[in-house]
Amino acid sequence: MTAFSQRIRALLSVLNQRHHQFAITQGERFVRSLERRIGRQSAVGDAAFFDCGQFPWIAELEANWQVIRRELDGVLQSVQALPNFQDISADQLSITQDNRWKTYFFYGYGFKAKQNCDRCPETTRLIEQIPAMKTAFFSILLPHKQIGEHRGPYKGLLRYHLGLKVPQPDACRLRVGQQTRHWQEGCSLVFDDTFPHAAWNDSDEIRVVLFVDFVRPMRFPDAVLNRLMIQLIAWSPYVQSGKERVREWEARSTSAAAPVR
Repeated sequence: MTAFSQRIRALLSVLNQRHHQFAITQGERFVRSLERRIGRQSAVGDAAFFDCGQFPWIAELEANWQVIRRELDGVLQSVQALPNFQDISADQLSITQDNRWKTYFFYGYGFKAKQNCDRCPETTRLIEQIPAMKTAFFSILLPHKQIGEHRGPYKGLLRYHLGLKVPQPDACRLRVGQQTRHWQEGCSLVFDDTFPHAAWNDSDEIRVVLFVDFVRPMRFPDAVLNRLMIQLIAWSPYVQSGKERVREWEARSTSAAAPVR
């Protein structure tokens, strides 16, 4: 390759990087511009935390939380082998860089982690009944893990937590906006993660919640626009790379578990 060709390739690489960053920046501005409209057209209101009674499907999850907990206990037997959140979602590096936030994925924007789901069949059955569920996983905070303040990328989704393992409720807390709540085993929280939020496990034990993102109920015709935006998010490199990382982890896990012949 000639020196001229090398310079041309280097220039094209810079231009591509700038175009990619420009597209990301413009996309973020557009999404932010939708947030006020989403808040106004939300069928469940616009708040940091929501009344769980607005979501009838929560009752069955709470009634079966111990069923989910039993499957979780099996997963926790090899907790150190589970991926860190940033190993699956690289953009989480801005809020966590250690090995004390573990994840066990079931679903992510249409992608099913079959190996994980097969291992926890009852949990899978229950989360598959959540209307418009987009993401579901066990979120595992090891002792004394803190997650600094951050915000979610899109207001058209809501976040659900079901407490599964909460050793000391007074030491395990979630702040969303100006409100702080404490997880409790068998109890639910629903919140809007586009409010600045942070989480703490100040106990000496592991804290685990079932973590679900689902489509925010919206009035027509904004419900159609909202689902279109979520589909675009599902097609984004951010989500696609996460799916590939889950697949890679499952492949490594299967290989490690295979008997030596």
